[in-house]
Amino acid sequence: MSASTRRAVLSLGRIYCDLVFRGLDAMPQLGREVFAHDLALTPGGGALITAAHLAATGRPAALLARFGTDPLSLAFAGEIESLGLDLRFLDREAAAGPQLTVVMARDGDRAFLSRRAGHARPASFEAALSWPEAAHLHIAEYATLHEMSDAISTAKARGLTVSLDPSWDDTLIGDPLFFQRAAGTDIFLPNLEEACALTGKDDPEAALAQLHRHFPIVALKNGAKGALLAMDRQTLSLPAQPVEVIDTTGAGDAFNAGFLHAWLDGADARDCLTTAIAAGTRSVQASGGTGSLRPQD
Repeated sequence: MSASTRRAVLSLGRIYCDLVFRGLDAMPQLGREVFAHDLALTPGGGALITAAHLAATGRPAALLARFGTDPLSLAFAGEIESLGLDLRFLDREAAAGPQLTVVMARDGDRAFLSRRAGHARPASFEAALSWPEAAHLHIAEYATLHEMSDAISTAKARGLTVSLDPSWDDTLIGDPLFFQRAAGTDIFLPNLEEACALTGKDDPEAALAQLHRHFPIVALKNGAKGALLAMDRQTLSLPAQPVEVIDTTGAGDAFNAGFLHAWLDGADARDCLTTAIAAGTRSVQASGGTGSLRPQD
């Protein structure tokens, strides 16, 4: 299969069952109870959300992940199957679940409480990289790369391009080997908090410039303010369109999908960033990372 017909993205990471609590009057505190006015239960995790948004564009997107066989995981299986993803590389394993994330969303921001299960490496990893249609590997969280230190080098050896979203992890964001482990990444996709933590810079443009020394392309997500991009010897910043924000969960992963889809089609820097911001903006107008992909009432 020629490079021009290789269009599929492999999205690598963990699948979570997301419980999204919205409409909080206050965030929880130890010893106190608060109540949410709304709740959404949806499959989540950056790998799944990015793959789902890619599939919605018509781009082949294969989920490369382990998935539990416990009752909670299986309760979401039907919804995952409805997202239009290629599931041929989904590694179904009892020890892979349940993986759960509780999301508490308030005033346009959110807090997370998550539980990981087992290791991150799917048994199907090598087979996935040998898939003739695969053009790109997206690694949805640095925690997965930390466990699978060969992921980037193996993908590059098979002729795939690679993107990485660091996805905040308190225990790993300060890893002194972060840039060494992430070497070879073509597209780096942090949010502002992650970029500042990795560079020690408080200014978005300064953080972008420092990250660009390590990665050929850096798309820095800046929430409601839009995003910044260093690509093709240029740096640009574009705003996001003001909209009513329902839930920001997964908006960064939707942004990733928009950027990757445009970039893989050969779009220039401005079009890549415009497409990415539009995808993230659509996402925040529904609850849950894949909520905007479901038919609205």
